[in-house]
Amino acid sequence: MATESFGFQAEISQLLDLIINTFYSNKEIFLREIISNGSDALDKIRYASLTDPEALKTEPELYIRITPDKDNKMLSLRDTGIGMTKADLVNNLGTIAKSGTKAFMEALHSGADISMIGQFGVGFYSAYLVAERVQVITKHNDDEQYIWESAAGGTFTITPDTVNPPLGRGTEIRLFLKEDQQEYLEEKKIKEIVKKHSEFISYPIQLVVTKEVDVEVEDEEEAKEEEDDAEKSKIEEVEDEDEEKNKKKTKKVKEKKQENEELNKTKPIWTRNPQDITAEEYGSFYKSLSNDWEEHLAVKHFAIEGQLEFKAILFVPKRAPFDLFETKKKRNNIKLYVRRVFIMDDCEDLIPEYLNFVKGIVDSEDLPLNISRETLQQNKILKVIRKNIVRKCMELFSEIAEDKDNFTKFYEAFGKNIKLGIHEDSQNRSKLAEFLRFFTTKSLEELTSLKDYITRMPEIQKSIYYLTGESLTSIKNSPFLEVLKKKGFEVLLLVDPIDEYAISQLKEFEGKKLVSVSKEGLELEETEEEKNEREQEAKEYEDLCKATKEALGDKVEKVVVSNRIIDSPCVLVTGQFGWSSNMERIMKAQALRDSSMSSYMASKKTLELNPQNAIIKELRKKVAEDKADKSVRDLTYLLFETALLVSGFALEEPTGFAKRIHRMIALGLDVDDEGEASATKMEEDNDMPPLEGGGASALEEID
Repeated sequence: MATESFGFQAEISQLLDLIINTFYSNKEIFLREIISNGSDALDKIRYASLTDPEALKTEPELYIRITPDKDNKMLSLRDTGIGMTKADLVNNLGTIAKSGTKAFMEALHSGADISMIGQFGVGFYSAYLVAERVQVITKHNDDEQYIWESAAGGTFTITPDTVNPPLGRGTEIRLFLKEDQQEYLEEKKIKEIVKKHSEFISYPIQLVVTKEVDVEVEDEEEAKEEEDDAEKSKIEEVEDEDEEKNKKKTKKVKEKKQENEELNKTKPIWTRNPQDITAEEYGSFYKSLSNDWEEHLAVKHFAIEGQLEFKAILFVPKRAPFDLFETKKKRNNIKLYVRRVFIMDDCEDLIPEYLNFVKGIVDSEDLPLNISRETLQQNKILKVIRKNIVRKCMELFSEIAEDKDNFTKFYEAFGKNIKLGIHEDSQNRSKLAEFLRFFTTKSLEELTSLKDYITRMPEIQKSIYYLTGESLTSIKNSPFLEVLKKKGFEVLLLVDPIDEYAISQLKEFEGKKLVSVSKEGLELEETEEEKNEREQEAKEYEDLCKATKEALGDKVEKVVVSNRIIDSPCVLVTGQFGWSSNMERIMKAQALRDSSMSSYMASKKTLELNPQNAIIKELRKKVAEDKADKSVRDLTYLLFETALLVSGFALEEPTGFAKRIHRMIALGLDVDDEGEASATKMEEDNDMPPLEGGGASALEEID
């Protein structure tokens, strides 16, 4: 059958162009990627042999062999894995783009050392970092032996293999190295890279090394040399005559001999005693596992024994990956092994979604080897493993929290995950709450924990108070905080959008209720005298509250006298069980939101008036004199709309608000009603009229 030619898929062509044409300093990763692919292929055949022992007969020995050929400037990597059929070659090596292609290209652009591991996934193409031409010779049990070849020029060819020795089973990748990449044929360099990146591979990685050995060969010139060297003969006279004859016929010469040297005799790291493993070994294992170019932040290596047995190593990275909350991303953070046999690397039931940043391996002694993905989901052992992993993660976070600098890094990277956990994981909610950190009215520069907050609470304070908002700047001087600041009560300032979701699930912490200061029903600890005073004020301002409610209609549910503000004239509070103003803002910003939800979740607003404020006192007088006063209605609307803004809501009619402000400015500047048109013209010309000194304005009277 003749050679067939195929075109690379467009994204793969772009990737190859990028790899070939970009200066990328860390080229050695190609070896790690191809070895990882070989290991995956060996995992697959070993896994297949559990149900079909005949599969291994074509090549019983499982290994990865590296052969440098300096004469032909070629590096060969051979594995005895599952191999590929012709269809696999066409699909896996060129015509179907892998999900990681785009992400890998972006990572390369940013200079990162990230590659997606998988059976000839994106990692395979890293071969072109060092090779100008690549050949893949492969034999699958179900197909003939084929040669795939490409110089990355947009096409590749597939030919039935009639020229190379039969592989039996597996794949041999031949890299024809570029002139400036010959260092990767050096024995020392290959050993160094394998030790650095592939030490934990559970199959033997063999390097074909050339050694010089002394070999005895027949020497035809011995007789002639004997005549010339009489002295040597005298010395050897005492020796046996037969032996002397033999020595005359042979001599020792240096001869080159090839041997297979195993490079990874070290056991998989998780099976060793944690006390025998150095920080450097954990670091290199983490980098091999995660393809991260930085060290890990923390590690937890443990073994569970008893009714259930498994070993695990969990790592927390130093920073969050760029696609941490990408919904379509394949979960590839915890690799599941059963008795050192790799099973899968995307088992969603091993760890909850909010801990998707934790990387590591789990090696179980109890799961059946031939377990399928479907039965795995139902498996009770897996649920116990998951419970233990989550518990160990909590211990690991507690260890990180002991070092303030490390915890600051951790919280910056993964604070959102902790908050997501509070929203989703009811069993571990109270433990996760210990890791929360917020700004407060007494700590605007440094994040504080809920435990520290409780230690600073005055004896009279019974609850933990919090306020949510868009930013620290917008809420640190909010009117909702006035009375609490006066009483010396600290308030948590929650400015991350996910805080709204988390705090709605976290009802209390260490027996203290969490109370929003922007919702109705705020019960502050007060004396009997203060309570009587407030009841008296409520009676005095009853008429003003009624008049304000009539003026505003259904824009507010009710108007009451406030116990939470001291300086501001009024604020708008929301119902206890609906959305806060900040949550309303977040929900409105959702591109795919369900609008019908807004109608019943958006809270009824309550306008709270401050009886101590001069504006409110003056309004009460005006209402007492004339309930139908037009200026009272205008001022009421103006107060309501300013309260909307300071309470975190959006204005429904910004133009109406602007007109009222302009009218107040005109009144303040003693501009006549007839002069409104000219005032408008002056606004258009951006020419503000000069302030006139004469006559006290209505605004001055109110103030």
